[in-house]
Amino acid sequence: MAEKFPRDRFDEIPDDLKRVGAHRAPRRRGRGWIAVGWAALATVLLVGAGIFGLSLVNGSISFHGPSGTGTGTGKTSAPATPSATPTPTIVPTVNPSLSVNVLNGTSREGLASAVGDTLRAAGWKIGALANADKNDLPTTVVYYGDPANQAAALGVAQSLPGSTIQQSTAYSDSGADITVVVGANYPG
Repeated sequence: MAEKFPRDRFDEIPDDLKRVGAHRAPRRRGRGWIAVGWAALATVLLVGAGIFGLSLVNGSISFHGPSGTGTGTGKTSAPATPSATPTPTIVPTVNPSLSVNVLNGTSREGLASAVGDTLRAAGWKIGALANADKNDLPTTVVYYGDPANQAAALGVAQSLPGSTIQQSTAYSDSGADITVVVGANYPG
C-alpha cells in the first residue's frame, strides 16, 4: 500500500505560478516562430553556398582581378597587347590511305553515290555511302575527328564545291577517317 505523508508547505501551490504538472509553466506566445526563423535562415545560407559552389565549379566566378590594374597611384597601366603569332597554313592534301564515308543530307536520290564517284575520281578511298539521319541540311560539311586529318579534310572539301570542314568526333564510331555530309548547297 502507498504511504501517506503529512501535508507540508510544498503541497500548496500558489495560484500566480500557473503551473501544469510539477515543473511546467505555460509556453510564451510566439516561441514557435523562433524555430521557423532559424530554419529559414539556414535554408537561405545553404542555398547561397550551393549557388556559389556551383558558380566556382562552372568557372563563372573568377577571383583574379582585371589585368592592368594600377599600383595605387590612381593611374592604370595599359593592358598588354598580345603578340601576333603566325597561324600555320594547312595545305589541302589527298591521302588515299584514309577512308571517306559519304552521307546524303538532302532529299535528292543517289546524291551520296554521285559524291562518292567524284571523290573516288579525285583519289580518295570511299567507305560507306548512305543517307544521313536528316534530309534537310543546308550545307555540305566535311567532318574529321583526328586533328592530324585536317589537311586531308581540306583536300576532300576542295573536291566538293561549297563545302566546309569541321572537327568533330560525332562520326568516329563509323570507322571512317573522314565523313562527308552532303547538304542542299552541293551543286552536283
